Amino acid sequence: MWLFSRPSLTRYPFETILIYEIAQLPVHKERMETFRQAFAEVVPLLSRAKGYDGHLLAQGIETPELFHLIVRRRSLEDHTPGFETSEDHRLFMIGLQENFSKEPRVYHIEGADFAASEYDDVDSAVSRGNAGTPRGLLL
Repeated sequence: MWLFSRPSLTRYPFETILIYEIAQLPVHKERMETFRQAFAEVVPLLSRAKGYDGHLLAQGIETPELFHLIVRRRSLEDHTPGFETSEDHRLFMIGLQENFSKEPRVYHIEGADFAASEYDDVDSAVSRGNAGTPRGLLL
């Protein structure tokens, strides 16, 4: 299952490097559907954070009880300390924590925005910023 969101297709012409927060979210096998529902309820808290520029929630194939949340941010400071010290983050975690089988692992990377190539299908849902396959949901 993929959940993808991007607030707009606006590019930041002066920013070539973005921060990607990657959270590995281990979920109890019997709570995977409950987790999906809980995530849908708390995602507005994530998306209204300063510096938020979209996210992808993907479920593991080999390990379906391990979800991966990738959040694109404009700067590391927007997440740490920004969102992490906010009331919205506290409520976000409260809404999800009962579904975790162990502590989530979070790390950050920096890199350029995903770029289209000459091989991309410009008519595909994914190329338009929508993981609109039967496995995806635009938020």
